[in-house]
Amino acid sequence: MKEYLNHKVFQLISEVVDAKGVECYVIGGFVRDIFLQRPSKDIDVVVVGSGIEVAEAFHKKWKGSTLAVFKNFGTAQVKKDEMEVEFVGARKESYRENSRKPIVENGTLEDDQNRRDFTINALAICLNSDRFGELVDPFGGKEDLRNMIIRTPLDPDVTFSDDPLRMMRCIRFATQLRFYIDSDTFDAIVRMKERISIISKERIVDELNKMMASSRPSVGIDLLERCGLLELIMPEIHNLCGVEEKAGHGHKDNFLHTLQVLDAVAEKSDDLWLRWAALFHDVAKPVTKKWDNKIGWTFHNHNYVGAKMVPRIFARMKLPLNEHMKFVQKMVELHMRPISLVEDTVTDSAVRRLLFDAGDDIEALMTLCDADITSKNVDKVRRFKENFRIVREKLREIEEKDRVRNFQPPITGEEIMRIFDLTPCRAIGDIKVAIKDAILDGIIPNEYEPAYQFMLEKAKELGLTPKNV
Repeated sequence: MKEYLNHKVFQLISEVVDAKGVECYVIGGFVRDIFLQRPSKDIDVVVVGSGIEVAEAFHKKWKGSTLAVFKNFGTAQVKKDEMEVEFVGARKESYRENSRKPIVENGTLEDDQNRRDFTINALAICLNSDRFGELVDPFGGKEDLRNMIIRTPLDPDVTFSDDPLRMMRCIRFATQLRFYIDSDTFDAIVRMKERISIISKERIVDELNKMMASSRPSVGIDLLERCGLLELIMPEIHNLCGVEEKAGHGHKDNFLHTLQVLDAVAEKSDDLWLRWAALFHDVAKPVTKKWDNKIGWTFHNHNYVGAKMVPRIFARMKLPLNEHMKFVQKMVELHMRPISLVEDTVTDSAVRRLLFDAGDDIEALMTLCDADITSKNVDKVRRFKENFRIVREKLREIEEKDRVRNFQPPITGEEIMRIFDLTPCRAIGDIKVAIKDAILDGIIPNEYEPAYQFMLEKAKELGLTPKNV
């Protein structure tokens, strides 16, 4: 393992710990990523002794570095450029029933490895000069990496009961690394799932975001459903599962469809919030589902109902209630619009209105809607894809010609008030809406003079005459 420790950082740490006469190991994710051949700049170092004292001495040797000490946690961080080394003393932990905060005592390397979440994160490499580069692997973590298996070092029931966040981390690692979860470990998650209630929503969301940012986020969402955690964390997505039949007709499994859409979006975009929009795009289908004897299963207005659900879900889950939430809400509300254009004749007016409503998010919306085509009917998919191509061309043509994306009507409310000597009233809003609709419907161009003349005509209909022209 010495060839992976050729950075001068490790040599400097080795010199420090030899001088102090303490054992020292690099441990955890950095070692795991060596075997996975993944770059890692965050280095965790465990010292059988005082991690803070070693960090302070190392900081003095590593010229140009900065030191941050966290005495309450017994840890210290030393940073330089993009590299970060965190030092901690070896410890053993015990837990109370209703808290994931451990009671910590000084311990040995063995104690420290016992408390690790998974075998692949319990690998340690000695940094002392007489054993420099020696791998310490008491739980077969190296073999688990080779076999692409995630399992706990000790009894998984105890591991997950002590710190239930590890259940989320287990599924997150399986999603990111595309590893399998050991059957005993997975069964323990099923048994321990209710313990997730003691974990803060913020920590759960942090793990969910990491799953959603992976190359195939559906893996994590599917695993959460299989183990029972999804129903506890996101019941609205769990409720998408299953197919109901009536008179021999069943609708598609909206959960499986959602996973397909999520992965299709992930193939095209790294935008985390567009991926969340994909997950929530059909969230209201269970509450809008109805049976119609003439046409079968319907989900009328599920996009509008879903958009209203998004803020409540974000608030409950402690997802950000800012522009990211508004973006997801907009995508959920508008995701049927391009599809309805595909199904009908693609008129300039409909395209203008779509451009106006979507604004700068039109490309993201089209990516979501393209991904939403998951029919098993090959001819139907081909027809939809071709029509989508036509819609995209229309979007480009009309944007270049009419400039309606994010447009503001050329006539402002203040100008209407001045021209007709009005105080704030309903007529002003009616005129503004009429001008906007006329532009979007192609009755007048998006220019001042035509809008002005249209305003005069509309005002005349309302019995208004200009006073200040």
